[in-house]
Amino acid sequence: MLFDRFKQILSKKKSKEELDKHYEEMDLEKGDFSAMVIAALITFLPVLVVVLIVFFGLLWLLFGRG
Repeated sequence: MLFDRFKQILSKKKSKEELDKHYEEMDLEKGDFSAMVIAALITFLPVLVVVLIVFFGLLWLLFGRG
């Protein structure tokens, strides 16, 4: 029953016109875009830092130690 609902949601495709209409109807206030950018940075920046630390740590372990 739950999976049928997921299939219905995932199979529903919207046309470009429907998506454009949806985004035009959204009313953003003055500081909304800035808030979205700050939220994205708070969300993705720590993950990116951890991935880079792991990547460079592995590189150091493989190639950096003499």
